[in-house]
Parts: sequence; C-alpha cells; structure tokens
Amino acid sequence: MRADEAARIAEGHLAAVNPRRWGHVCAVGTKAEWLAHVLPDPADRRDLVAAAWLHDIGYAPDLVDTGLHALDGGRWLRDNGFSERIAGLVAHHSCAMFEAKERGLADVLAAEFPQEQSPTADALWYVDMTTGPDGQDLSVRARLAEVRARYGPNHLVTRFWAKAEPVLVDAVTRTEDRLAHQPM
Repeated sequence: MRADEAARIAEGHLAAVNPRRWGHVCAVGTKAEWLAHVLPDPADRRDLVAAAWLHDIGYAPDLVDTGLHALDGGRWLRDNGFSERIAGLVAHHSCAMFEAKERGLADVLAAEFPQEQSPTADALWYVDMTTGPDGQDLSVRARLAEVRARYGPNHLVTRFWAKAEPVLVDAVTRTEDRLAHQPM
C-alpha cells in the first residue's frame, strides 16, 4: 500500500470527526516516512509507513466496536482488504496487548492477530510514542507522562501504561539504536 493512499483513507475517517487525532496521525505518518530508511527491506518500509498512517483509524466513531482502538482498527483494515501484516501491526501497535488485558480482550486480540516482533513493529511503536497528541516531538518518557496527565491516575489507560512502559521503552530504544547506526 502506498503512503498517500493510507493517508487519504485515514484522513477520510479521522480529519473531520477528530482533528486533534488527525494532527497526531499526520505527524506519526510523516515521521515514519523519515524513519523508514532504517529498515533494509523496501516491503518493511512500505508497511511501516502505511501502518503509521493507519495506526489510529480505530478511533473513528464509525469503526468503534470493542472500544480498543487498535483491535477495532486492525479488524476494519483486515475486513476491508488490507494485508494481514498491516492489520496486525495496527492491531498490536504501542503495547496494545496490555490495554487488551485491561479490557478483557487479550484472548480476542491474540486469536485474531499474531503479534509481530520485528524492527518494523518497533519502528511503528517509536513513531507513535515519540509523537504527542498535537504532533509535537517528545521523548517516550515525556509522551507517557503526557498520556498519564491527560487521563488521570485511575484511568484504564494510565493503568495499562504502568505495566507496558518497560516493553515500550525497550522497543523505542531498539529503534533509536538502529537510527544511531544508520547513515542519514
């Protein structure tokens, strides 16, 4: 899938109904286009960029089913002819399994989408979790602090991030290491 096509589809579902989320998605997609060179395989680069543009499509009100945006987005992508890989990358982006456990959906997510552990998946988590809600660049720790402040101490999202943080930080660190060892 081409980046412009993925961006157009995400825009059609998010821009009008959630402009702030759309701003975040635009920054994530653009960052993925910049970062893709760390992946040696052109297919991995293409899939990273498409998944980045589509990663939050499950927030679109017309696509919400379970309330777990990663799962809802992955399902919609799969059901609408996108590759299993892109659907799976979206379904598991940024430690979605931890949120799925909090929502009682872990078995459903695992059964429907195998979780890929790869530089491509790490890179998707990196571009999402180093981009703030308004598209600003943040460190992963600043991003997690922003999410916690936005949702409050007792919210389900705050609870799952407390558990997911070490896994997420490791994925971001692996991507930062790949960036540090790649010519620009």
